[in-house]
Amino acid sequence: MSDCPELEAARGLADLVTERAGEGDAARAIPRDLARRMAEAGLFRVCVPARYGGSERHVRDVVRVIEEIGRADGSAGWCVMLGATTGLLAGSLPEEWARKIYGADPNVATCGVVRGNGVARPVPGGHSIDGRWPFASAISHSDWVVGGCTVVGADGEIPEPGPRGPETRLFFFEPGQVRVLDTWHTSGLRGTGSHDFEVSDAFVPDGRSVVLGGRPRVDGPLFKFPTLGLLALGVTSVSLGIARRAIQEFIALAGGKVPTGSARTLANRPLAQRAVADAEASLRAARAFLFEVLDEVWAVAQQGALTTEARAQLRLAATHSTWRAAHAVDQVYQAAGGTSIYDVSPLSRCFRDVHVATQHLMVAEPTLEVVGRVLLGVGAEKSLL
Repeated sequence: MSDCPELEAARGLADLVTERAGEGDAARAIPRDLARRMAEAGLFRVCVPARYGGSERHVRDVVRVIEEIGRADGSAGWCVMLGATTGLLAGSLPEEWARKIYGADPNVATCGVVRGNGVARPVPGGHSIDGRWPFASAISHSDWVVGGCTVVGADGEIPEPGPRGPETRLFFFEPGQVRVLDTWHTSGLRGTGSHDFEVSDAFVPDGRSVVLGGRPRVDGPLFKFPTLGLLALGVTSVSLGIARRAIQEFIALAGGKVPTGSARTLANRPLAQRAVADAEASLRAARAFLFEVLDEVWAVAQQGALTTEARAQLRLAATHSTWRAAHAVDQVYQAAGGTSIYDVSPLSRCFRDVHVATQHLMVAEPTLEVVGRVLLGVGAEKSLL
């Protein structure tokens, strides 16, 4: 038995998640009742502070929970990732709003986009906000939606930027303030429902926002992790789960498929043997590197704020692991032959899903340039990590 109840719950839900994956693809959103089941299992609360009713898990457990649902279905894993990582913001909200948003309903689901696409103007008692954000995964079943904004002066002027540039503040919107735009027509991760959304003259009261990269109000190692760094970990967690599923599906296929022109099963062909061995080694090596870094960074977080070097290692491990997971999927997808090209093939979904994950900004290959600057000692902006 695991010492993480949410991981055991994720394992218990995995078969159901897999069975419902086709529904999510067709509807371009995971079924709302399935989202509710995952919420009731506590999967969205693994990063919420214990003082607000969350489980505040070790970052290893956060990764394993997301990974397990990602193995069952990439889209469902992605939605768990969004619910979990936005839950980290509870540690930065003023206590009044943290309790209203995360403490009042144990099954609350939140999502959001940290990109500062909105403009927030000060008004009495809060801010008035206009903006449009892309890639709002899990928005169809979320109770609160976060949008990143630049706060301007009363005259509409952007304040003088600090050393990190203009401040980005993350505002929490109620669903009724948000208009969802039907934009999510994609090759993979279709069930995430990552549509654009917009708000117009939306009032958000004082206190219902946090500064991106600001100091958390709750102590504890988990809340020392940067929002962007934890989001990158979420992306790689889903990718690792997808890769594990692809290898499992290939092994099951290879034992019974006899390729055209052959008298032997696919499992008996050297090409297939090399492919699955390469995929397995790539996945396990990437995962081992990721967990090694997580343990190192957690130890740093227990002592105080994360150093730039620790943040860089976190992003390096996340980016590297995501791309090695994609490599593992590619190996078995190609070795499976024509079987893998059909929509009904789980390998087809794995291939499509993992290659959408690699396009996420938090694990895009330019991340390696930022990390490389840290490793070479030529300087890198901490806020990029």
